[in-house]
Amino acid sequence: MDKKNQISINIAPDIAGGKYANLAIIGHSSSEFTLDFASVLPGPNNVANVQARVIMAPEHAKRLLLALQDNVQKYEMQFGQIQFNTPAAPSVPMAAGGEA
Repeated sequence: MDKKNQISINIAPDIAGGKYANLAIIGHSSSEFTLDFASVLPGPNNVANVQARVIMAPEHAKRLLLALQDNVQKYEMQFGQIQFNTPAAPSVPMAAGGEA
């Protein structure tokens, strides 16, 4: 990337610590994708607490998909294939057609 296309990124200290998520709930409409990142902790109540919500345009959602695919591939080349050791979370009901 040439210098004129580079962006300087700042991250506030309260954001830099991040939020833990082990569940993603994704919905979409004709104009946007909504990604809810939640954490489900072991216990009798089985409640998922949403830690962050990200709303993006379809073009940016696709760019995120491609960036994740690229990074997972690089991770697996360095550390080995990612194994699914636990069953996937149960399906979360969404509006018809996957719309949020």
